[in-house]
Amino acid sequence: MKEKIREAHKVIAEAFEKHYKSILCWTGGKDSTLLLWIMIRFCEGEGLSLPEIVFIDDGDVFPEIWDFINSTSKKWNLKVTILKNQDILQHVQEIGDRIDVNKLSKENQNELRKIGYSEEVFTYEPESYAGNHLLKTVPLNQHIVQNGIEAVFTAIRRDEHPARREEVFFSNREEPPHIRIHPILNFTERDVWNTIFEYKIPFCSLYEKGYRSIGARYNTRPTDSKPAWLQDFDLIPERAGRGQNKEQIMDKLRALGYM
Repeated sequence: MKEKIREAHKVIAEAFEKHYKSILCWTGGKDSTLLLWIMIRFCEGEGLSLPEIVFIDDGDVFPEIWDFINSTSKKWNLKVTILKNQDILQHVQEIGDRIDVNKLSKENQNELRKIGYSEEVFTYEPESYAGNHLLKTVPLNQHIVQNGIEAVFTAIRRDEHPARREEVFFSNREEPPHIRIHPILNFTERDVWNTIFEYKIPFCSLYEKGYRSIGARYNTRPTDSKPAWLQDFDLIPERAGRGQNKEQIMDKLRALGYM
């Protein structure tokens, strides 16, 4: 694990050498928490300030994730910026709520047109094609543009999903222009858990309940009754408990700017 941590530090060091104005995306999941821990260690060792830490609230976050974000932020003395599409969330209360598209902001209407959405009503589902774009990608892209962000650190791993296997440590994005930086790209799921336990890194309680990968509450399920780290990684895919409609369109979502 030490070699992969050193590799992540080299990626982070290269990014800092280029003086990017950057942010780090934290989901409260095991991977992004590991990346955050690595970033904290690097910055403390080099006497540098952490990048801005951002959390994207799609309106359907597990309470256990909120508890973990709040407790870990307090423990590690972190300030976290919450990003959300308030224009959407102010109109909905539960999954499946419908909104007349003409009641949305012009920006959200334009974003729907951009992805070929022609229906008159938008249905609130954070992990549908349109929902994922409006509730996750759009607030992130808005923050990038409004704050002149040049680089975004994310915790994706090559082994997690086929859409991520060809990724590289530094990946250019055009809309909006910025660079995605992936320091733990070469970690495997087993590497992540081994590192968490070796260094006593905190993790969300959902993993003890059998969740392996955590998304929106309405369509994320445990993959087994065993804790995540005790499951058969060869037999059960890591993202088997996630909404499979989203899994099948991951390439399209990433093309729009999703992580």
